[in-house]
Amino acid sequence: MRILLFAVLLATGIAIGAAVPAVARFVQDNLAAAGLPKDLFTIIVPPITANHEPSKAGTPPDGDDDVKKPGTPKATNGHEIGKHGYEPGEEHPEKGAIRMGPEEVAALNISVVKVEGGTLARHLLVPGAITPDTDRIARVPARVVGTVTEMRKRLGDRVAKDEIVAVLESRDVADAKSEYLIASVRAELEKTNFDRQQALWDKRISSEQVYLRTRATYTEATLRVDLASQKLSALGLSATDVAAAQKREGATLNQSTLRRYELRSSLAGRVVERKVEVGTTVGGKGDPADIYTVADLSTVWIELSVPTHELAMVREGAPVAVTHAHEAGGRHADGKVVFVSPFLNPDTRSARVIVALPNPDLAWRPGAFVTAGVEIANDAVEVHVPKAALQTVGGERVVFVRTEEGFEKREVELGRSDDDSYEVVSGLKSGATIAVANSFILKAELRKSEAGDD
Repeated sequence: MRILLFAVLLATGIAIGAAVPAVARFVQDNLAAAGLPKDLFTIIVPPITANHEPSKAGTPPDGDDDVKKPGTPKATNGHEIGKHGYEPGEEHPEKGAIRMGPEEVAALNISVVKVEGGTLARHLLVPGAITPDTDRIARVPARVVGTVTEMRKRLGDRVAKDEIVAVLESRDVADAKSEYLIASVRAELEKTNFDRQQALWDKRISSEQVYLRTRATYTEATLRVDLASQKLSALGLSATDVAAAQKREGATLNQSTLRRYELRSSLAGRVVERKVEVGTTVGGKGDPADIYTVADLSTVWIELSVPTHELAMVREGAPVAVTHAHEAGGRHADGKVVFVSPFLNPDTRSARVIVALPNPDLAWRPGAFVTAGVEIANDAVEVHVPKAALQTVGGERVVFVRTEEGFEKREVELGRSDDDSYEVVSGLKSGATIAVANSFILKAELRKSEAGDD
């Protein structure tokens, strides 16, 4: 009975379905109810278009709104979209163009910069070590034999120029001060005597012989004062200070004042070494010769060793970019070449190059290793782009230029380069805005678009 029903439906469908599409759908529904595939009717009877002509195989009639054409994606909002992801009616993008709104650009962290002219600075990378500036290191020496009675500075303390940092007691100092004071007193006495004898000689009351003898004695006393003053100066003492101390304390100085010897720093900086303690004997044979070492580290040196074949490119006054070799984050600073040695090291066949580096926060510590980029060329160019902006597409170097709709691929011809940028010889003009950070995302989007075109 079931087979008979199928035969009747099939014969009726074949006869009527060719003329009436609605009947064809009716027959398909009955086939499904009988447990047979609906496509069986389509195989036997070709599909019919709206003008009752057979359409291409596998293509439903245009009038059927429920069945989409093969290969046509359907948007989530219910509208059909084209092959490349654009709604019907939208203008098809040009080849190499990427449509992307401002919100999407911001979400993908694609940063852009304006292209302009500038300079390409090429650098020679040389390893180096930080050392103190030898012009900014001073020792506080013990110029006399004595005993330390005061140590006024500790390690790391700041010191002003000519500030008293330590005090000694010295018999040599007491002898030198006493000699000067005695010579000064005697010179004053001889001056008084000479002035009196000169007045008598002018009136012809005194003899010439007495006058000349008095003048010679006064001259000798003056010379003794000068010699005693020079001896004080050799010890780092001031004759003026000694004379002032005598006036403050009376006719004669006490022993503690005579023996007191103040040590002063000749440089403003910080105490980096403290070599003795209170009570230490200094200045004698086998005794410590220095009390402190003071250094001004507001400027340090970078010592480089440049090979002979690269030495011709290094010049005094050249800017230098210094990077800390082993510190996380890579601290950077700018210095300058201040000295290129005219002599070569016979063992390494390299020359010593000194770079002065400002160190206001004392972060660059002597002894640390650094990498110095010595500028060896500085070329002006009309257009240059950051290296991060360049991508390779199809074997060509390209950048992505910002447009109103998104970005556009632009092939460029490159010229000279430095550490960070390339010169653009052709393909891009100054004033254009290009993608820099995350430009690889645009390259990926371009590939997807081109794959869709295929």
